[in-house]
Amino acid sequence: YCFLFLIFYLVMIYSDYAGYPFPTAPPVDPFAKIRVDDCGKTKGCFRYGKPGCNAETCDYFLSYRRIGADVEFELSADTDGWVAVGFSSDKKMGGDDVMACVHDDNGRVRIQHFYNVGQWAKEIQRNPARDEEGVFENNRVTCRFKRPVYVPREETIVDLHLSWYYLFAWGPAIQGSITRHDIDSPPVSERVVSIYKYEDIFMPSAAYQTFSSPFCLLLIVALTFYLLMGTP
Repeated sequence: YCFLFLIFYLVMIYSDYAGYPFPTAPPVDPFAKIRVDDCGKTKGCFRYGKPGCNAETCDYFLSYRRIGADVEFELSADTDGWVAVGFSSDKKMGGDDVMACVHDDNGRVRIQHFYNVGQWAKEIQRNPARDEEGVFENNRVTCRFKRPVYVPREETIVDLHLSWYYLFAWGPAIQGSITRHDIDSPPVSERVVSIYKYEDIFMPSAAYQTFSSPFCLLLIVALTFYLLMGTP
């Protein structure tokens, strides 16, 4: 044993001296940033928040694109807890297939599968997600994963080749478990979404909806007219 140890020791010294250190494990690839210039071209996108926002500044962001027999999803939200997308036959929560990216207490972002039972999300052990990756940076949860387009018929997992309303939600997490979403009425796609059609859809958050309503626009016009016509 002493002879073997001596040989190993000499090899180590020679390797360092010759400038050929022992190989180390390759570095882990960092999370690739979400590209928004592809939105509406090679993938579909939904943006919720400030006009002109991107995947790093929107309150909520989602993209989808077909890759072979899979659909790749990218999600990001301004939260330290979780971000999710639900696939629904209507615009209401209940009976929905949900994929969520959850930031746990160890700093990891895990992809989980849920099924909405009424207003409550029940975690489902059968998880269709694969090629999962996620990151928590700058108080944002961001993730990327794939799931099959076609799946065997099951209540909790929908076939993505069919069109569904997309439910968008995000919120805090406690010890890696999701809690109620941040806003009372999370945004929903205006119409059913087809994975075979790539669009870039923007939805203003509540803070940016005030001046877009017809009533507010009419009020602004009336006030402007009053100020212009008023006597000094």
